[in-house]
Amino acid sequence: MKSTMAVEEKTPSAGARILAFVGRLLLAIAIPLIAFFVLYLGFLFLRDSEAPQWLITIIAIIWGVGGVAVLYWVFNNLIEKLPDVWSRRLLPYVFVGPAMAILAWYLAIPTLRTFWLSLFGRAGPPDGMNMLQAVSSDAFVGLSNYAAVFTDQLMLQAFRNNILWIIFGSTFSVVFGLLIAVLADRSNFEKVAKSFIFLPMAISFVGASIIWNFIYEYRPEGQTQIGLLNAIVTSLGGQPHAYPQWVDIAPWNNLFLIVIVIWLQAGFSMVLFSAALKGIPDELLEASRIDGATEIQIFFKIMIPYIQGTIIAVWTTVVIFTLKIFDVVWVMTGGQFGTHVIATQFYRQSFTNRNSGYGSAIAIVLLIAVIPVMIYNLKKFRDEEAF
Repeated sequence: MKSTMAVEEKTPSAGARILAFVGRLLLAIAIPLIAFFVLYLGFLFLRDSEAPQWLITIIAIIWGVGGVAVLYWVFNNLIEKLPDVWSRRLLPYVFVGPAMAILAWYLAIPTLRTFWLSLFGRAGPPDGMNMLQAVSSDAFVGLSNYAAVFTDQLMLQAFRNNILWIIFGSTFSVVFGLLIAVLADRSNFEKVAKSFIFLPMAISFVGASIIWNFIYEYRPEGQTQIGLLNAIVTSLGGQPHAYPQWVDIAPWNNLFLIVIVIWLQAGFSMVLFSAALKGIPDELLEASRIDGATEIQIFFKIMIPYIQGTIIAVWTTVVIFTLKIFDVVWVMTGGQFGTHVIATQFYRQSFTNRNSGYGSAIAIVLLIAVIPVMIYNLKKFRDEEAF
């Protein structure tokens, strides 16, 4: 009887649950608003100050970091003074609130703004009009930009190239990463080998593109070839080719660019696969060898099934990279020779052609293409209790 009464006392009433929900909601809204308001006042003070630049920099660092820390400390103390039931429910929102506000400000709101722009023509929505007036104006084109995205010849070419990037770039990054991880784990120089394979990850995509530009470098016949590719070709008795000749075989010229991402991402894949392979019980591998399984059979029938979740997670992560690929293509070819991808088309339409509506539509299409892969990744991580 007493235990039943105790349970009843601990169970909050419907009114208490409603109040808790309202309190959480108000707190989640109030905390980031107050935090941003206080920090904004500090920003105005620093902006209008006539103090020396070095002093303003120091104050800005102290104000930014220290101000946020003080705000968290104040709100944390306020919450802890509440009853335990309320404190446990409201405390997480003290820390989550600012992060959610930042995500909304820098991600959700720009996404909605981009979608709004995609519904208008080249110049975007007219100035000085409200939403209803803008929709009724001649600048409003509805979903015409999206229809153009899926019918324009250059965009269809970009979709084709992105599919090639996914098929070859993502797949070979995973395949080479897995093979290197398996072979390196059996080497006496495992740490050194993995360090060299992982080293390209320290290079930016732009830096890697410049390096590969030198690899494809061309000098006229009879001169010393400083480009590695032409140097190998001439050493084997072939003729050197200028870069356009190497890449003027669309769509397969994209492979000359895809190899750069494979070079970069193989090290990333290798590190994750190596960690997953070390999680395979030694007893399982030894038992399979005792039963007469060959190393190839162990690889395909034990190792790959055991780390299948990691393989899928790594592959989908690299797929996201390849869907958003921009740097390599822009530095190497600028989208010429039939190498345009979705991101370069977005850049060209938005900033070169100044067609904000069409460029925004391309950006939304790219976002929609990435979202399913991200959702799958998050679901996979959740199923594996990764977070």
